[in-house]
Amino acid sequence: MRILITGAAGMIGRKLAERLAKDGSLGSREISALTLTDIVAPTAPQGIPTTVDTSDIAGPGEAARLVASKPEIIFHTAGIVSGEAESDFDKGYRVNLDGSRLLLEAIRSIPGYRPRFVFTSSIAAFGAPYPDAIDDEFITAPLTSYGTQKAMVELLLADYTRRGFIDGVGIRLPTICIRPGKPNKAASGFFSNILREPLAGQEAVLPVEGSVRAWHASPRAAVGFLIHAATMDTGPLGARRNLNMPGLSATVDEQIDALRQVAGEGAVRLIRTEIDPAIARMVDGWPRNFDASRALGLGFRADASFAEIIRNHIVDELEGRLPTS
Repeated sequence: MRILITGAAGMIGRKLAERLAKDGSLGSREISALTLTDIVAPTAPQGIPTTVDTSDIAGPGEAARLVASKPEIIFHTAGIVSGEAESDFDKGYRVNLDGSRLLLEAIRSIPGYRPRFVFTSSIAAFGAPYPDAIDDEFITAPLTSYGTQKAMVELLLADYTRRGFIDGVGIRLPTICIRPGKPNKAASGFFSNILREPLAGQEAVLPVEGSVRAWHASPRAAVGFLIHAATMDTGPLGARRNLNMPGLSATVDEQIDALRQVAGEGAVRLIRTEIDPAIARMVDGWPRNFDASRALGLGFRADASFAEIIRNHIVDELEGRLPTS
């Protein structure tokens, strides 16, 4: 089996590649070749034949080059994040929409080629006002450029699947927490910052009130979503190819309580509140809770608690130890 991961230098793409290399297979099939591509060079995992590629997927001819070997599975995680897509309108549409469309068109141009195409969409595809829990019948009416770009690619995925060019699955990811590494330009980044930095013994700034609620899943869960989407029977999806992923609905205060439970009061004291009105306004328009019954019924699984998310981060990113342990 040949696999292509776009956006492979990003957090989710990198962790997915590491998981595939560790497993050596996807479903019941051995992975014979893994291609990783991004605008900067991804890191090749050990233990699996890997090609590292540097490309701008929206550049002339780049998408066609990437699919020329006809990978059976394509994980399309490439894109720019929410805050950057909002601040740079042209770049957001070029990368998030045009890059995706060119990739789909490159696939369509190859006669008889129909890969499984897994697309990382976002709960930003929805916009307020919301019900108590967003279910699979709720309309996609985004209130950000990023969410609009994701919703547009969801429509393309469904139509290209309907026309037989791909076997597509779109997964609307919750806010991923705790993201490893340094803060990025995602407006949601503070959800990770207020846990990741204190767990490393560093100060973190909280730009919103503690009552702010959001829908979360861990990096581990996100990788599990991708792998399940690549191996599941897509027959039950019918024409509705985009799914709300399961997760945890939690307030910032509940996140901090979980941090206190796992790492103690000293970690919590490292969080300093400085309200940022721009971030607060943006976050106020985000979904807070979901009824993900359809995805759960199709076999997708998420984290059981925020304490579990924090403990898994300690194991995965901190070698199982806190700075004071």
